[in-house]
Amino acid sequence: MENTFDAIVVGSGISGGWAAKELCEKGLKTLVLERGRSVVHNKDYPTATLRPWEVPHRGWVTQEYLEKNPLISKAAGFGEETKHFFIQDQDHPYVQEKPFDWIRGYQVGGKSLTWGRATQRWSKYEFKAPELQGYGMNWPIGYEDVAPWYSHVEKFIGVCGTKDGIEAMPDGEFMKPFPFNCAEDFIRQKIRENYPDRHMVHARWAHLTDPQEIHLQQGRGQCQARNMCMRGCPFGGYFSSVSSTLPWAERTGNLTIRPHSVVHSIIYDEATGKASGVKVIDSETKEVHEFKARIIFLNASALNSVLVLLNSKSNRFPNGLGNDHDLLGRYVAFHNYRGWVSGELEQFQDKYYFGRNPTEPIIANFRNLGKKDPNLDFVGGYTIFSGAWRGRGKEMSNPTFGQEFKEAQTQPGNWHVYMYMQGETIPKFENHVRLSQTETDPFGIPQLITSVGYDQNDENMLQDFLIEAQEMMEKAGVKNIEARDSEQAPGLDIHEMGGSRMGTSPENSMLNEWNQLHGCKNVFVTDGACMTSTGNQSPSILYMALTARAANFAVEEFRKGNL
Repeated sequence: MENTFDAIVVGSGISGGWAAKELCEKGLKTLVLERGRSVVHNKDYPTATLRPWEVPHRGWVTQEYLEKNPLISKAAGFGEETKHFFIQDQDHPYVQEKPFDWIRGYQVGGKSLTWGRATQRWSKYEFKAPELQGYGMNWPIGYEDVAPWYSHVEKFIGVCGTKDGIEAMPDGEFMKPFPFNCAEDFIRQKIRENYPDRHMVHARWAHLTDPQEIHLQQGRGQCQARNMCMRGCPFGGYFSSVSSTLPWAERTGNLTIRPHSVVHSIIYDEATGKASGVKVIDSETKEVHEFKARIIFLNASALNSVLVLLNSKSNRFPNGLGNDHDLLGRYVAFHNYRGWVSGELEQFQDKYYFGRNPTEPIIANFRNLGKKDPNLDFVGGYTIFSGAWRGRGKEMSNPTFGQEFKEAQTQPGNWHVYMYMQGETIPKFENHVRLSQTETDPFGIPQLITSVGYDQNDENMLQDFLIEAQEMMEKAGVKNIEARDSEQAPGLDIHEMGGSRMGTSPENSMLNEWNQLHGCKNVFVTDGACMTSTGNQSPSILYMALTARAANFAVEEFRKGNL
C-alpha cells in the first residue's frame, strides 16, 4: 500500500506543481515523480545572493565545461550562477535527425526555476485561428473556457501588468507593473503616434510587485528588482513551483515528492482499459519501482511527456499509450525567436533608472489578428519583446584598458534599444519526435529522435518582423539600427509544444477537451505536449490554467467513480 496513491503527477515544474496543488487541495493523496534531484526553496539556491566578484569566473563557465556541454550552454539564462539548474548534455542524450536544441532542467521545480516569467493570456482568436486562417485544426475549447482558470492562476502566482483593453492580449488579475524607463516611454509614444493599431504595453510578468494575502500565506515577498531570478529567488518574488505550488500542496498533508525517479512508462491494465500506475527507475540505485494510482497527470515537459507515452507499450497500444492513429509525437511546434533588431537613442543623456527591472515591455501581436491579412505572405502572428537600457562606460576611442577606460566606467554609456520576436509556428504532421530503435539513454530507455524544422511561413514571418521592427525604430529616431537573423535551431526558444495535442476525436488528436487521453481516460496531459497550436504569446500560464482546469475535472470524475 505504500506505493499506492490516488493520483500520480509526472514532473514537478510549472504545470506539475499546479497539478499537485489542485489535487492535494481537493483531498487526493498525490505522488509527484521528479527525475532530477531535490531542490527546496531558499535552501538550495547556492548562488542567489552572490555578488559578481564572489562568483569564481564572474559568471562565465570554463572552456572545459563548454566543450562538454555545447548544447545546454546555448540556453537563455545559462551561466556560472545558474548551470546547476540545467542538465549537462551527457545526462540525457537524444538523436537530432534535424537540428533541435532541447533545453532541460532536471530537479524539483524543473524549468520553473529558470523560466522567463512572461504571462500573457491568449486572445479569443488564437483558439480559432488555425481553421480561420487555413493552417491547422481548431482547439476543442475557446477563450471563454479558459478565462476563469487564467484568473484562478493569476491570483495565486501573482502577475504584474496593466489593463490595456486590447484584443490581442486580454486583461487579467494584475498588480502594479514596473514602470517604463524614459527611453521605453519615448518609444511607446512614438509607436502610438505612428501606428494606431500597435500597442506597446507592460507585458504581464509573474513578479510580486504588491504581494497580496494569498502570496504572504505562501511565504513569498515583494520582488526586489535584482534581476537575478534564474538563480532562485530567496524572496519568492517570482513564481516557481518550488516557492509556491509545491509547498502549498505539501501543507495539505497529501503530497509525497519522490526525486531521482526516472519514469520509464505508464502501466496499462488490459482488463480495465485504464492506466494502473507508473514504472520508475531510481536514478541513484537503478532499481525499478511501480507506483499505483487511479489518476495520472503527465507534466514532464512536452517532449519528455511524449517520450513516456511512446514508451508505454502494451498489447492494446503497441505504438504507445493512446496512439491508435499515428498521432503521438506528431505536430510538434515551437516559437520562432530568430529575429532581433537593436539600435541607439541619442536623447536622455541626463537620465538613468533605478533598480534592475526584471520585466520588459511588449508590442502585442498586430498581424493576422482575427483573420488572415491578404497583404501578408504568412499566417499566424508574432509578439515583440522590447526595451531600452543604459550601460556603464562612456563612448571612447580605446575602450580596453588604462586611465581613460577607468574614468569612462564612472559614467553612463549610450541608451540601447532592442526588439525581438516571438513568432507562431504551424504544427505539421511531419514535424515529429519518435523513439530510436537502436540508441538508449543511461537508464536503458530508448532515446528520442527529433525531426522538427522551420518552413517557408517561418521565413516570411521573420522577414516581416525585421522590416517592421526597423521601421518602428526609425520612426522613433533610433540610430545605428542593426537587424539580424540568429539562425538558431528550433528548441532553443524553450517553448516546444505539441506531440499529444487536444482535439475533438481520436482520429484528429490524442486528448479531448479536458486533456484526457481519448484511449485511456484516467491519464491527463497538461504540459506543452497538449498544445493544438502555438499562438504567439508565452505559453506557460496557459499550461497552468489548463492544468488547474483538468485537475478539477479529474477530481470530479474521481469522486463519481468514473476514473
